[in-house]
Amino acid sequence: MSWATAWRIARRIARRDLNARFKGLRLLLVCLFLGTGALAAIGSLTAAIEGEIEANGREYLGGDLQIELWQRGLSPDERGALEELGDVSAGTRLQAMARFDDKAAPIELKAIDSAYPLYGELTLTDGRSVGAPPAGQAWLSQGAADRLGVALGAAIAIGTETLRVGGIIETEPDRLGEGFQLGPTVIVAEDLPMRAGLIAPGSMYQSKTRVRFDQGRDLEAVEEQLENRFPEAGFDIDTADRAAPGTDRFVDRMSEFLTLVGLAALVIAGIGIGGGVTSYLDARRQGIATLKILGASSSDIARIYALQIVAASLAGSLAGIVVGVALVPLLATALQGLLPVSSSVVIDPGAILLALAYGMLVALVFAAPPLLRARQFPAMALMRSRVAPLARDPKALVLVGGGLAAIIALALLTSSNPLLSAGFLAGAAAVLGLLALIGLGIRKLAGAIPRPRSPIARNALANLHRPGSSTGALVTALGFGLAAFVLLAAVQTAIDGNIAKRVPDRAPDYFVLDIPRDQVTEFETLVREADPDASWRTVPALRGSVLAFGDDTAMTRTAELEEIPDGAWALRGERGLTYADALPNGNELTAGSWWGPMYEGEPLVSLDEDFAQAAGLEIGDLMTFGVLGVERTVRVANLRRIDWESLGFNYVFVLSPNALRDAPHNLAATIQLSAGTPTGPLLQSLVAALPSTSVIEVGGVLEQARTILEQVGLATLAAASVAVLAGLAVLLGAIAAARAARTYDTVVLRVLGADRRQILVMQLIEYVALAGALALVALGIGSLAAWLVITQLFEFDWLPDWGVVLAVLGLGIVTVLAFALGASLPLLRAKPAQALRTL
Repeated sequence: MSWATAWRIARRIARRDLNARFKGLRLLLVCLFLGTGALAAIGSLTAAIEGEIEANGREYLGGDLQIELWQRGLSPDERGALEELGDVSAGTRLQAMARFDDKAAPIELKAIDSAYPLYGELTLTDGRSVGAPPAGQAWLSQGAADRLGVALGAAIAIGTETLRVGGIIETEPDRLGEGFQLGPTVIVAEDLPMRAGLIAPGSMYQSKTRVRFDQGRDLEAVEEQLENRFPEAGFDIDTADRAAPGTDRFVDRMSEFLTLVGLAALVIAGIGIGGGVTSYLDARRQGIATLKILGASSSDIARIYALQIVAASLAGSLAGIVVGVALVPLLATALQGLLPVSSSVVIDPGAILLALAYGMLVALVFAAPPLLRARQFPAMALMRSRVAPLARDPKALVLVGGGLAAIIALALLTSSNPLLSAGFLAGAAAVLGLLALIGLGIRKLAGAIPRPRSPIARNALANLHRPGSSTGALVTALGFGLAAFVLLAAVQTAIDGNIAKRVPDRAPDYFVLDIPRDQVTEFETLVREADPDASWRTVPALRGSVLAFGDDTAMTRTAELEEIPDGAWALRGERGLTYADALPNGNELTAGSWWGPMYEGEPLVSLDEDFAQAAGLEIGDLMTFGVLGVERTVRVANLRRIDWESLGFNYVFVLSPNALRDAPHNLAATIQLSAGTPTGPLLQSLVAALPSTSVIEVGGVLEQARTILEQVGLATLAAASVAVLAGLAVLLGAIAAARAARTYDTVVLRVLGADRRQILVMQLIEYVALAGALALVALGIGSLAAWLVITQLFEFDWLPDWGVVLAVLGLGIVTVLAFALGASLPLLRAKPAQALRTL
């Protein structure tokens, strides 16, 4: 018989034997449905976000290229270099206060020139497409209008200037590229900040200059040319291919986490696939034996049932992909306002093919061993398979090994963080190995301990170690299922802890920016008059960039770095600088010594210890900062541990006073009012007396942060739920795989006089023993996985609520026991006479 004829006959038999509703293979369908559905949804959503950013990158950024600088604009030479590339639009961004009658609100003031916008359209609610406002007018976002309670034509005050509300903003094309904002947007003409007294030497503002290229240019090459031409300028350059770097990083982190969850669901589901296929083939052992008696070879058997399993795997994977893609609009709607994604259906071939490839490979890895066992033995061995289990086929190792290698290669080649994916796969393998060892240990222990007097307990104990017992599969299923419950609870409560337990309790009421140094006494008087018990802290506030760092014999130029080291984020662009005589509150000295008051020696700097380690800096090394175009070189004097949770002024770089005192700068302050003190009067008095300052109410900032974290929590909750469902599916698969042997045992016990209650109690004792033994293991595995997600992937604090975690673990134990007993009920309905005739 030719190869083609053999496959044609196998296909005909497989089609006739396969139930139209996939009876017997439904568990395989469910497992693949969950895993591929999660991966398809995650991949499609990520592709939709990245596609949106790529398609609208120029509009989100406001140009092909953007240069940001703090406390200064571009010099004539720098602007000239940009004008050689195309059209240029410049403007400034700063925090300010807007006033109307007795109301005041912190705003993000956006001053634009006549060339704005270079891409997209700035539109108002009345339908007009506009540019910079005319003299004496301002465009207000709806949020700013609502905060001030103003309508069109109303007069508002910003700094020393009075402006008329000329329109309400409908769409702001570069809103996403502007990043996180501390107040609603107000757009004004380019010269307004200077005329209003908001910009002076030392003021904290940011200039943004965009370029629309006059021809196609290589973005990376242009960026490199500008950095080489102006190496000491401290440019923070963004290009249209990374228009929203903060969003990109968030998407990458969420994508990595969700992809790992999808892979975890597939790995867990794969165990269920193995159990389901074993159960399916066991139920067809007589059909397989009959085919062999009629002349079918082992290869024919493998072809027939491989075709059936492939058909079921394709059906489950494709159904999961369809549902996963259909879920993307719902996920996009839930994430609107946080991420740039439209709510339309997105079909990304790459994400779909990747999910399908994972699904089919996992099906191959876990279905191959039971399939090859079924083909290996003669008819009589198959007839005795219930009491003489089939041996393992060495050929399965080749297929399983090849499938695992393909999964590993696929995960590493398609991951944005191969190291993370490799670590996850290694961890999954370690967990599987650990659970296998635990299963073996439970069997050995169950066989070694004294037999109980109760026959029910004795039989339950025997079920754990007798030949052909399903202890190994049940341990794996219960371990993964319970660990998924712990992971779900620990991740969710840790995120809730980051939202509720730290930030609000320790945050000041106000941040105040740009306090002139000659008006500090007036500022303190206003605070004291509003609340005699208030506490405040003022610090010098400057911006600067790290131009060079390292040993004084071979300093590294930051501009020459091809890539910023992980954790050394403060080397990127301009960062906050301050100086102090004493160690700042909330900081702990970990190495070196602090300079004393009135220090006038060599200029020094104190570093955050984590940054120093990431950048490879040690005490005695040098650093050169660019501050307002002037280079200032200082020596590293000490390292600090910073309490970032305090929400006060925390600086990576704190310099000795003699290093920065002569640079133009203002002060910033935090204000903490005593409990019950109204905040409105102080806000009004500060705005009236110090019009050039910007007062930020921390409550609004915390609300934005809370919203973002809640959305992150919702995404992780949904994703981790997939792992829980997969764990339950695995449990059902393990029970289904052992159903034939369980039916035989149950029938024998019924013949010997056992009633249904006794058999059910026997099952309960067995499952309770396994669940109890695995509870601590699952707690450890789930907690470790959650810790990695929270601290390493999301970089949040590890703040789980252990009471809730333990309660959820208990609920998980009850749930899996309920599922286990529910899946065992069909065994009690088996009729002894009918069952015995099939043996």
